[in-house]
Order: sequence, then C-alpha cells, then structure tokens
Amino acid sequence: MALSREQISYQERTGRIIYHFLQEELDRVLIQKALLDSLWKFLNAKEEYPFIDKRELKPRARIYEKEYPLYNAFLIIFCEGTLPSYCKRYIRFFETNKLVKENLQYLVDFKLYKDFTKNLSYFDQTGFFKLLEQLLPIDFALLIQRDSSTKSFRYLLSHFRVKIDWPIDAAAEDLAKYLRYISKELYEKGERYALLLQQKFFEYYGFHYTAGGRRTAAITAAQYLKHLDFISTIYVSSSSCRSLTKITTDGNLSKFVLLKLSNEEIKKIASENKMKKNTFENHYLFYRNKEYGVGLFEVTYSHPEVSLPPADGKLRELNPDHYWIVVNKQLLLPLFKYPHIRPIEYRTIYV
Repeated sequence: MALSREQISYQERTGRIIYHFLQEELDRVLIQKALLDSLWKFLNAKEEYPFIDKRELKPRARIYEKEYPLYNAFLIIFCEGTLPSYCKRYIRFFETNKLVKENLQYLVDFKLYKDFTKNLSYFDQTGFFKLLEQLLPIDFALLIQRDSSTKSFRYLLSHFRVKIDWPIDAAAEDLAKYLRYISKELYEKGERYALLLQQKFFEYYGFHYTAGGRRTAAITAAQYLKHLDFISTIYVSSSSCRSLTKITTDGNLSKFVLLKLSNEEIKKIASENKMKKNTFENHYLFYRNKEYGVGLFEVTYSHPEVSLPPADGKLRELNPDHYWIVVNKQLLLPLFKYPHIRPIEYRTIYV
C-alpha cells in the first residue's frame, strides 16, 4: 500500500506535492484529449456525438458496448515513484518498448521521430504534451514515472506499448483477500463464489463485469500497483463508455463525461446557483447551439463499509446485493481558461 504523508520523509513529501501538481496538469490535458477533442472530431465530421445516458454513471450500470472510431481512447499509468524491475512480470516495460529513438523508428505515423530527443520525454519540457499527444493513439498503455537516474523529482514518459498481463482472477483474488471475503485463494468457497468476486472486482473500480480491453487492463494495473509504497494514477479513456476514468491507488475514483444540457436545464442550473444564464453559459459550457449546451461533468465515487477492510480483520461472507461503490460528488466543471472559477454541484444521476 502507498505510504501516507506521515510515513514518508520530508523530501518525499515535497516530491508528493510535485506529483499532485503534475497530476492536475495531466488531468486537464487528458480531459481535453479524451472528451473535448473527440467532441470536435464528431462535429467536424457532421456526426452526432454519442452523449452518455446519465444512468450509465450509476454503479453496476451495463453500457451498450459499441465502439466509436472518432472517439479518442487510450490508457496511461502515472507513477509517483519508479517501478521496480520485478513489476516487469505483469507490467511489460522493457528495453524493447522504452521511449528511445531506436524504438520509435518503427512507428509509421510518429511525426516527431526526426526531432526526438530524450529530453522531450520529460514532463517539465515544453514539448512533452505534444509528444504525449502523438503517442496516445498507440495500442496498449503509456508509462510515466519518476526518473530513477536523478535524486530530483523529475518525471518522464519512459515506455510505450506497455501491456498489462496480470490475470483478472489473480487481481480479484488479491482484492477479495484484502477485503477478507476469502482467506487463501479465489476458489476456496467454490466456483460460483469466485465468479461473484470477479464481478464485484469490476464493480469496485466502477465498471460492469462485461467490460473488456483497456478498462480491464486499467483495473488490473490499479490493483497490482496498490502493492507499491508510492501512489499511482491510471487514466483510461473508453470509446464505448465515452468517458475518461481516473483511478488512484490510494482509493480515489472519478469519471469525466460530456453532458448534454437542454435549454431548460441550463436555465434551471443558473437559477439554482444564483447566477445569470449568460454567466453560466460563458463559464461552464464547452459548446453551445440553439438547442442545447455541453458541460463537463465529473462524478466521484466512494467505497462503503462492505468494500473496505473490516475493522476486526475477520473473514466475512459476500452479499452480492450490496453495492461496492456509491456516487459521492456530482460536479459541473468550469472551462479551463477560468482557473479561478469553482465547480458547481449538479445532482442529476438519480433524477
């Protein structure tokens, strides 16, 4: 488990502040790429953007699995520390997929190849996000981690085409043992019980158990990286969910989506928040036409008692009817160009 602030040195606490600051920057860039850039791709192609149904944000919601080619999908792992070499058994980061010029020459559509230098891969360089943007469409995951060659807290995009090979049943077993629903192994209480635990594993991370591809890779990576003593953040953008999910190994879970707001909803939200309609539109709508506006919506989730380790440490029986996540906050986020504006609460999922 990641060490708390009280358990780390002063130098490490300083590093954690830097990590959280960079995480905020990465949030904004990836929201832009996953959601807003996808919206413009649909509009430019004169196709209707597939807005989510609010019920899809409820725990256990099953989503109609249709892939949208115009939607930007990706998977990124951002680590506070440097992954130890033993992690290569399940998180595939090797010399062959290290972000160096020799490996990048095989990417046909990589435009920065001729101008690429290792310096570009550092988070604090002006060309970093341009590099990241070109690598995002590549299959599998990108890995951003602390540079182990220096004592300073510098982060770099170290590997591309990173595969996650930890089996789902191993990840589900790991979580179930942590939560004390089993003592030794996944199938100790029978196949049916094991199947239910695997389904609850997906629910714990905010997905339906039918989810596949990048989403499965994201949650198995999140569970595996929990064993390290530093924080990691996993970002997964899904073309079937039309969402960006952010998972941190210290227990936070958020989903970002574009919300279609009718003229009546816009008027009501502005009134409830005691602001002029024009003010709300200018600060919170990323797109507007005569019929509707588009807002950026964040849902945060929390884990109730049944999906937290029991206080007494004793084994307990699984009740599949109990929810393993619940909706916590529902927020409309302001446009990025207004960093001084706060999000506003918009409780709409269960309306």
